This record gives sequence, structure tokens and C-alpha cells, in this order.
Amino acid sequence: MEETYPGQTKQRKYDRRAFLAKSLTFLAGTFVGLDFFRPMQAGAETTLPRIALIIDDIGSSVSRARAFAALGIPITFSILPQLRYSRVLAQEMDTMGHEIMLHQPMEPYCHELDPGPGAVYISYADMEIEEIVKENLAQIPEATGVNNHMGSRFTSCPRKVLQALKVIKENDLFFVDSLTTCHSKAYTMARRLHMRTAPRNIFLDHDPDLSSIRLQLRRLKAHALTYGAAIGIGHPHIPTLAALHEFKWELEDQESTLQLVPVSRLL
Repeated sequence: MEETYPGQTKQRKYDRRAFLAKSLTFLAGTFVGLDFFRPMQAGAETTLPRIALIIDDIGSSVSRARAFAALGIPITFSILPQLRYSRVLAQEMDTMGHEIMLHQPMEPYCHELDPGPGAVYISYADMEIEEIVKENLAQIPEATGVNNHMGSRFTSCPRKVLQALKVIKENDLFFVDSLTTCHSKAYTMARRLHMRTAPRNIFLDHDPDLSSIRLQLRRLKAHALTYGAAIGIGHPHIPTLAALHEFKWELEDQESTLQLVPVSRLL
């Protein structure tokens, strides 16, 4: 689902089994988004229902990131650490007024999936986890928050995910649980630390097909209309770009029944 990392032969040569395993991971999380937002009350004084769009896996392609930025809508760009263009894209997207997050790589259940450089694993000592997260954050000082990249195994381990979250809190950053598994404890642990936090509601492109992404955007919209807000996570795929372009015009044609905002506005 994510773009390949420069210089990583294994990542470039996913076999079909690895791709299917990853797809199943996303599918498992797609329909278990937590109802973090409360249902809107009829007749209550409220702002417009709001949607936050996060685009993950930024850092390996400048052209893809710029294409999403050119949509002219609020997008929170979540940037992978230690990739070729991580630093320049963090600076560029921030200068353009977009919100920036660190997309912290974490250990998945599937051993055939490589989360990439700067990843944390449950076998690591607590101090090692803290040092890696600190190093990744130092590379992207524009980041105002963090969400997990992969991490189905890591986020399922409360004690280990707590170590990563402590560093995030110490830097006064928020955390969004990408919820790549229904067993994730990341959101729960972040709440225990009294952090600004939320789980994502919809994965937009677990199936990177245009018709599927359109359906997911409709689900995201429905969630926002019901609960007043919704968080959607997508990836820098061409079909995702096309679907968001359509979604932008759809919202404009409907005379602002929904508002697109940076994810921090929902926390």
C-alpha cells in the first residue's frame, strides 16, 4: 500500500503473498474505527461537521506529495523518517501551510513486511525505543503530531507503545492511532497519558481502486455527518489523488455542508 523506500530491494520486491497480507491488515482495521466523536444532537448549536484528511507515507516521492498539496485543501502530511526526501518535503509542505506529522514506523505482525528505517520493535529495550523516536522527531521538527506506520504488533503491546508515546508527549505533540489492528492499545495508552489523541475512522485506500476509494470517502462523509467529525487516512496513490479531487468539488457543490480541517483541529 505504501510507496517503496529508496535502496531497499526487499521492499521493492514484494511478492503477492506479502501484498495480500498487508491488504488484510488494512482491511482488518478499516471497519473497526473507534467512535471517538459523539453523535451530533439535533438542534444543537454546532459548527459544520468536520473531516481531517491524513496522507501517509510521504518521503520517497516529491512529485506525489506536491500533487496532493496542489489540491488546495487542508491535508495533514504524515512523513516517514530517514527517507531521501523526508526533510525537504517536511519543510516544503509546512511552508505551504499544511500540517505535518511524523509517520513513526512500528513493527507489524507480518514478518515479511519491512516498516522501513527508523522503526521500533517490541524486542527493543525501552531506552532504545525512546532514542529512536527522539531521533526521528529531531529530523522533522515541523511535526505537530505523530501517527503509526504499520505497527500492528507494536501497538498491541501496551508497555512498549507507552515508551514511544512518552517521548511524543514530552515534545507536546498529539498522537493519532492509525488503528492498523483491532488489538491496538495505542489510543488507550495515549489517553492514560492525557495526550491529545484520537483513532482514525476510515482507511481510504486499503483497496487502491478508484471506485473503492470513492466508497470509503462516502463512508467518511457519513461518519462526519453523524458524529460531527471524522478522520480519514490515505496514501499517495494516483487513484486516491483522483478521488480526493472529485471529493473536493463535491463538497464545494454542496455549499459547505462539511468543512475540511487539519487533524489537530479535531483533538
